[in-house]
Amino acid sequence: MTRIPFSYIWRSLWARRLTTALTLGGLALVVFVFAGVLMLARGLEATLVETGSPDNAIVLRRSAGSELVSQIDRGTASVLETQPDVAPAKDGRPLLSREVVVVINLYKKQTNGMSNISVRGVSPQAFELRPSFRITAGRPFQFGTHEVVVGRNIANRFKGVAVGAELSFGGDRWAVVGIADAGGTGFDSEIWGDADQLMQAFGRPVYSSVTFRLRDPGQFEALKARLQADPRSQSLEVKREQDFYREQSQAMANFIKILGIVVTTIFSVGAMIGAMITMYAAVSNRVVEVGALRALGFRRRSVLAAFLVESVLLAVVGGLAGVGLAALLSFARVSTINFTSFAEIGFGFALGPGVIARALIFALVMGLIGGFLPAVRAARLNIVNALRAS
Repeated sequence: MTRIPFSYIWRSLWARRLTTALTLGGLALVVFVFAGVLMLARGLEATLVETGSPDNAIVLRRSAGSELVSQIDRGTASVLETQPDVAPAKDGRPLLSREVVVVINLYKKQTNGMSNISVRGVSPQAFELRPSFRITAGRPFQFGTHEVVVGRNIANRFKGVAVGAELSFGGDRWAVVGIADAGGTGFDSEIWGDADQLMQAFGRPVYSSVTFRLRDPGQFEALKARLQADPRSQSLEVKREQDFYREQSQAMANFIKILGIVVTTIFSVGAMIGAMITMYAAVSNRVVEVGALRALGFRRRSVLAAFLVESVLLAVVGGLAGVGLAALLSFARVSTINFTSFAEIGFGFALGPGVIARALIFALVMGLIGGFLPAVRAARLNIVNALRAS
């Protein structure tokens, strides 16, 4: 049987422009919130994953969930330096950084509230190991001194971290000599200084982690097996740096997704009810039309399909509008406490094909659920009774 032409569906939507616009607005708002939550979680994951390099490996104490609770003594760090899998630096020494991570408190510029900040002590090879960490103002700190450089996110959001300022932590005063841009990675939310100086100031006799460049990234599994077999390093765990930072993002990203899905579900129920009311009103106002369509020979399933297409069309257009609004969030940056490191991290909203696809599927589902019952009612209208309604 001939299907109801799309032009009829379009004219029906245009004839009730006000209710169509209101329904579109509600659907767009829900999709905007849903896409925004996905973008926020994806932005956090991308920021931390990009912090790591696929060519680098990081070593921590086995079962340590983060660098804060990891311990590697100096003797073990020296053993790692002698591994043949460690690539050489430009000066011929192992391209390896012994690092210590501690947390301090700084005051925010806008709220004057206090927040945790990660301070990373590094070795001289750290800048070559992580070339994305570039000094954009001032100069690099000098090893053997109480000098530090501050990540861009920290410089923008916190007080007293401009070049030339002094910070007080660890019982000492530290001169800020540079601002660094790490390309939007997690290092933008850190302060870097000399590892040995920071260990002395905080009374830490051990490192938090050791990071090094792999001579051949393809031999990572062989390196891992060799370290596990060596009695001197059996208490350690080696990971690809990107995998480590991906794990660091999971707890916070999952929390954002769960919270966002709960909020979005509440909003989506309202949006679906709104779409359902709109479609029920459309059916009530077009009883005679439906009767005429049935009298002309259009079957119930054709009427059902026509009303479902209307609802789905509204949902898709509303979904596209919501995704378009969410795309504007790409220019915004936020910061929050990472549950794993207990320190603040800044990141942006990240829109990608996966986010767009999930948002549009979500809109489509809302349209189908919101339009199904009204479409069934329209399809079940009795021809004679519908025509008498005129």
